[in-house]
Amino acid sequence: MISEKAHVDSAAKIGSNVTISPFAYIEADVEIGDNTVIMPYVSIMSGSRIGSNCKIYQGSIIGADPQDFRWKGEKTYCFVGNNTIIREGVIINRGINSDKGTRIGSDCFIMAKSHIGHDTVIADKVVVGNGATLAGDVEVGTCSILSSNAILHERSHVGEWAVVKGGCRIGSNVPPFVIIAHNPAEFFGVNAWIMKKNGFAEEEIDDIAKAYRHLYQSGTSVFNALKRIEADVNEGPHRDSILNFIRDNNLRIVGAHLDVVED
Repeated sequence: MISEKAHVDSAAKIGSNVTISPFAYIEADVEIGDNTVIMPYVSIMSGSRIGSNCKIYQGSIIGADPQDFRWKGEKTYCFVGNNTIIREGVIINRGINSDKGTRIGSDCFIMAKSHIGHDTVIADKVVVGNGATLAGDVEVGTCSILSSNAILHERSHVGEWAVVKGGCRIGSNVPPFVIIAHNPAEFFGVNAWIMKKNGFAEEEIDDIAKAYRHLYQSGTSVFNALKRIEADVNEGPHRDSILNFIRDNNLRIVGAHLDVVED
């Protein structure tokens, strides 16, 4: 299943039933899992670890050198989980630190011409739209969607089940379960339709919506909104996810008021 017209370094570790098409380029210190398909003109660079049942389309570069002046040539890594699809012309950079690395989860769909920077961590079942660009040290939570041409600046963090609409520019943190749209980026609602389609109960979605009314529609600060959420929203894992995300990111949330305003 490996074309004679592909370059595959003898030190690369290739799993069972892997397809490597003509003109693909596989360096040493690469691992590719079983049943993965590598299309023509794909480059997989040293330090890349590709899972099983993946498909990588024409012209993509996996494990490219990091675009960061702090990287001085150290041995670093890029990890791609199982069942992930990477479409045409995608570039994914390796990490700049050997103890971390860039990580793409399982069951992700990375669309054409997107760019994922060094040490970015993308969880499972994430969709990255055409032309989206993620800088270094970005984090994206499970089941989130970054629509076409979204821009995520360095160290921004997107929570689980969030949607960032096309063309949005994110320089802060997007909390779980929300839709963020426009420029400057602002709250556009709760991701109710997709959550309901994936098994969230109406009561769970109502509680999530209530939490975000306190955060985005009450005219108060994030600090006070947290106190209101704790007092007014039923306890549960989704409420905890919202509260923990906001606190873990020092109350810095896209489209919300940071100033402390006492009730």
